Formats: sequence, C-alpha cells, structure tokens
Amino acid sequence: MGGVALAVLALSRGLAVRGHKVEILVLDDSNCRWLADIDLTVHPLGTGSTNYRYSTKLMPWLRQHGDNYDRVIVHGLWQYVSFAAWRRYARTSTPYFVFPHGMLDPWFKRTFPLKHLKKWLYWPWAEYRVLRDASAVIFTSEEERLQAQQSFWLYRCREKISPLGINAPAPLSVQPSQKFFGQFPISPDKKVLLFLGRLHPKKGCDLVIDAFRKLNPANTVLVLAGPDQIGWEKELRARAEDLPVVFTGMLQGELKQAAFARADAFILPSHQENFGMSVVEALAAGLPVLISNRVNIWREVEGDHAGYVETDDLSGTTRLIERWLGTAEEDRQVMRANARNCFTNRFEINRAVDSLLSILTESRTAR
Repeated sequence: MGGVALAVLALSRGLAVRGHKVEILVLDDSNCRWLADIDLTVHPLGTGSTNYRYSTKLMPWLRQHGDNYDRVIVHGLWQYVSFAAWRRYARTSTPYFVFPHGMLDPWFKRTFPLKHLKKWLYWPWAEYRVLRDASAVIFTSEEERLQAQQSFWLYRCREKISPLGINAPAPLSVQPSQKFFGQFPISPDKKVLLFLGRLHPKKGCDLVIDAFRKLNPANTVLVLAGPDQIGWEKELRARAEDLPVVFTGMLQGELKQAAFARADAFILPSHQENFGMSVVEALAAGLPVLISNRVNIWREVEGDHAGYVETDDLSGTTRLIERWLGTAEEDRQVMRANARNCFTNRFEINRAVDSLLSILTESRTAR
C-alpha cells in the first residue's frame, strides 16, 4: 500500500530492465489483488501476526533460499522483516541494504510520544543493529538523512542518498481526458489547484481548505483527489461548504494523469512526507508544486525553482497560494518548464536506478 509499495515496484522494474534478476519477498497473502498484475517474481509468505508482522515462515524461507541472491534490499523498519534480514545476513558474504522510507523521521517522535517510547524498548537490540550492520542505509533525500539523525541518540550507520523515481508519463489520449471532464465537470475557464493524496490529517488537506477559504481566489477551483481512509471526508466537505471545492475520491492510471493535465498547480502542505511520490508525479506532468518544508524533497524543488515552499501551518499554506496567485503567467510558464526539468534531472526512474546501482556495486568498506 502507498508510496513505499510503488517505489519498490518502480525500482525493481528498473533493475529488471537493466538485466538484473529481481525477486520480491512480502508478508502478504497469495490472493491479494495487487499480486495478480505484478510482472515480477513475488514470494508471498502470508500476513504476519500482530502489528509487528511476525511470521514463522520468514526465517526458514531465508535460510533455504537466502544464498540465491547477490544483494538484499530491505524496505522499511519497525516490522519483523528488517530484523529477520539482519538475523540472516549480518556478517555474511551477502550484503544487505536498508531503505527506511522516512520511518526515522522525528515527526513521529513528536506526534506519537507513547509509540516512540515503545520503539525505544526494542531499538537497541533490533533496529539499531539492523542499521548498524547494513552495507548502507539509503535515504531518498538529504533532508531525510538529516532528520533521521534526530530520532534516537543511539544511532550508527553508513549513510547513502539515492532518490526514488517514476517513469515519465505517456502522452495522454483524448478519451480519459473527456472521461475526467464528464465525471467532474469543471468549467474550462476555471483555474484548478490540485491536491492529490490520502485524505488524512498528516497530509494537511484541511489547511488547504482553510487557506482557500481565507483567500477565496476568483476563477479558481480546488480539487481534492484521494481516498478517504479514516472517514474524514464528511468533515472536510462540511469545512469546504459553499466553496468551489471538488472531491474526486481516489484517481488512478490515465484518469489521474488527466487530473494533472487539467491542473494549473499542485499543492501538498504535508506535516510529514518522506519523499512525496505524488509531488514527483506532478513534476513529471510539468506542474509547479506548492509544498511544505516537511516534504523531504523541498530542497530540490526550491533549488530548481520548480515551485514554492513554506511552513506546514495555515499561514504557510496561505502564503503558498498567495505566491502562486501573484505569479505572472510568463513566470508560471518558466516554472512549468523548471518542474519538468526537475523531474527529468532528478526523479526519472533511470536516474534513480543508476543511483541505486552505484550504491549496490560499491565495495564493502570497513565501518
């Protein structure tokens, strides 16, 4: 689910295109819907028990098949998969690498202090060792690397940075565009500000609505596209009452690309976003992005002048929209070109695969 799964699949396919044999081991049931359409070798061992996803099948499988692989990549922390990989591969001839995917962000420590205390109970004997003995811990941005150092004082690892990426979108056909316009009628003379992501407090979609109400920009429609995973949409709709706000639900495939094509700018004032796959999708579509400085690729966006960056509060979100509304059309055109170049130079899948391969092929050095 979510951005991590998309990242795993995108990187795996990119490696496979280069001629590498890639297999994915997951703690999911074999009848999961997503497994039916995967063009890679996947080994589903069944859902692990408890939130920790402990599985009695995982270690026996790794002992039997673990020597078949030259490199092992662990995606995520705080579940049994990472600890099992450490048990199997630490101090062996097979190097393993860890993508934390933002799971060491101190935002979680501040927001969920009781959960952080619980994590401290097994940090010294589990996750600390997982990171310490990895050939490299791979962060997807410089900001993620810096943030990770602030979560636990007991911290030691060999840090590397390798961005995630996606394929460049294919040209959009007429049919999905017409379907989008028919399903969500928005007057062609209206400007569209697009939020695409889960309807969740972490994403800051409430801030977008409040800032939109505060500014009440003329001739502009706010589109909120994303699944309602926690039953928050009803409250958000009430919050947006009498405003030109359109809720689309989750958009996928060409319909999602049609939304990007229809939008004038993308906005995500998230409180915590390790990479922001939807931000990268917007850049790929040539959309300027209006994001908070809690989206960890904000430095890259700001450095490439591909959008605006502000704080993750109401005043910051209001400034994002104000700055965009105050941008002349000729400057918006430059920013659109910058957005596309930012994607091409930093986040296109081949760039991500090149970066990852350079880390995977490095000689192991003493730590």
